[in-house]
Amino acid sequence: MLTVDTERPTTSAGRISKVETLTLGTTWRDFSFVRVHTDAGLTGVGEITHPYRGKQTCDLAVSMAKRHLLGADPFDVEEIWLRMYQGDFLRGGDIGGIVVSGIDQALYDLMGKALGLPVYRLTGGACRASVPVYANGWYTGDRVPEIFAEKAKETVARGYSALKFDPFGAGLGSLDKTELRLSLDIVAAVREAVGPAVELYVEGHARFAFPTAARLVRELEPFDVGWFEEPLPWTHIERYAELRQRASMPISGGEHFHNRHEYARLFASNAVDIIQPDLSMAGGYTELRKIAAIAEMHGMLVAPHNSNSPFCTTASVHAALGLSNLLVLETFDGLLEPFVFDALPGTLPITDGRVGLPERPGIGVELDDAVFAEHPPTEGFWNMFAPGWEKRESS
Repeated sequence: MLTVDTERPTTSAGRISKVETLTLGTTWRDFSFVRVHTDAGLTGVGEITHPYRGKQTCDLAVSMAKRHLLGADPFDVEEIWLRMYQGDFLRGGDIGGIVVSGIDQALYDLMGKALGLPVYRLTGGACRASVPVYANGWYTGDRVPEIFAEKAKETVARGYSALKFDPFGAGLGSLDKTELRLSLDIVAAVREAVGPAVELYVEGHARFAFPTAARLVRELEPFDVGWFEEPLPWTHIERYAELRQRASMPISGGEHFHNRHEYARLFASNAVDIIQPDLSMAGGYTELRKIAAIAEMHGMLVAPHNSNSPFCTTASVHAALGLSNLLVLETFDGLLEPFVFDALPGTLPITDGRVGLPERPGIGVELDDAVFAEHPPTEGFWNMFAPGWEKRESS
């Protein structure tokens, strides 16, 4: 099971003959991709972006290809997934999880191209005609209520009906009275600016001790937020259920888990109301559908995390279309420079806060190598536990 079987009949995609990686530098973060070639002349693309460890994910993708991919039939996605996870002794973790996720995307891209079908036709079809998305990254600038309010109005004017933001600055563990008041004033200003019809999601970035998180769920109640995301560190996962009992709004989380095995404690403790698996971290299409199915068994909704490139937005739309318990999909697309879209021709547009059905075979996005060459990696870093991180200016 854990070795490449070259004796089986080959499908129309051929067999994997080469794996390469490319990285695009932007002012926010580097976006990394894996491109898988077959001897039938097809290529498949997946995203392997890590916000700070791009070189490591690229190196691992190439080395894992030598061990597990070369000579394999890309249609054998379940076996290849197991070969990478079990055969490489990954056992989870961010770098390995991201690489497995990106390669899995590339295999589905290859299958779709070989069959002439969009990927969503291979992952359960469509439960809906379009996918609702919410905007993140829109609040770059000074951390004052007036700035947040103005940027929120601008984002809604672009057609978004749901926004997510972190009002808490560099807070960690607890908030002093001044910081608490400023954070709540920011939420109040955004709610007043956009009105009651716009959905607001508040981000906690998994950083508050229980007493602070418990106070925040009380203080946020008047603002009718759609969820409070990751209010506690995941080292305290069992306390999430206790916090849910105190909260009037849903609690969400799970973006940093890399497969169903890492999700096991979250499900066992009923830690959240809404899970947030990331297609480029949680194991790709093969694993995300399994995680979503387990969530459905627990009465949980799915709101996929997506802080990566527009490629991942389009790839995630394929996955989201077939999820019966989908709530909404995240996007940072509005934060990015125009050349990012030039580098990724074929990404789907966001119109009035939704993304429509993909039509092209596979994921439908290619990589423009020339644009990548013009924008090499920057290896930038922004520390979200330092004052001013919300400006997202790499150092």
